[in-house]
Amino acid sequence: MRRRSPLRLLGALPLLLAIASCAAPWGLRRQPSTPLGLGQESREDPALSGDGRLLASVVERGGRNTVLLQERRSGTVLPLRHLRGRQPHSSPSLSWNGRYLALLVQQGPQRLAVVEDRATGQLHPLPLPGGREPERLSLAPDARQLALQLVEGGQTRVELYDLRGLLEPDLPPGQSLSNPAPPGVILGGAAVRHLERWR
Repeated sequence: MRRRSPLRLLGALPLLLAIASCAAPWGLRRQPSTPLGLGQESREDPALSGDGRLLASVVERGGRNTVLLQERRSGTVLPLRHLRGRQPHSSPSLSWNGRYLALLVQQGPQRLAVVEDRATGQLHPLPLPGGREPERLSLAPDARQLALQLVEGGQTRVELYDLRGLLEPDLPPGQSLSNPAPPGVILGGAAVRHLERWR
């Protein structure tokens, strides 16, 4: 059997690599993981807004995990008014236009699920029955529902929470509101007021 020269095999390597790159699943193209204008700091828990404009991720700052919200293309860091002093942060989740940022924060010995409304500057803590510890969350793109992974008595469960009485919907441009919740809907035993639509 005739053996091929190692040099000929090396010459075929670029062709093999080109074929392998064309066979990448679904034609995915990799984009830089670090947005422009930022260093190569360690990041985790990435979350994109529904329109892909904003990126939330958790970085370590001063020995504490802190959520960082930024414009994806420019890397501009956007202010979050109520989250300082409530570290560590984890599990960020954004609504469609990024009006709402939901995440887990630490308040004293307790871990809380909260939603920051970037339009009004309000922070909405989500009351949970005693003994339930939130571990992860996911905010629906329209901000009408929140899924929470909870630990209770050693058991892990997932529960859905209706936010229609607490938050205005955050919808893609041009999508109409349907069946908006009336003002003063009861959520977690407390009346919440209907917020004005954010433009």
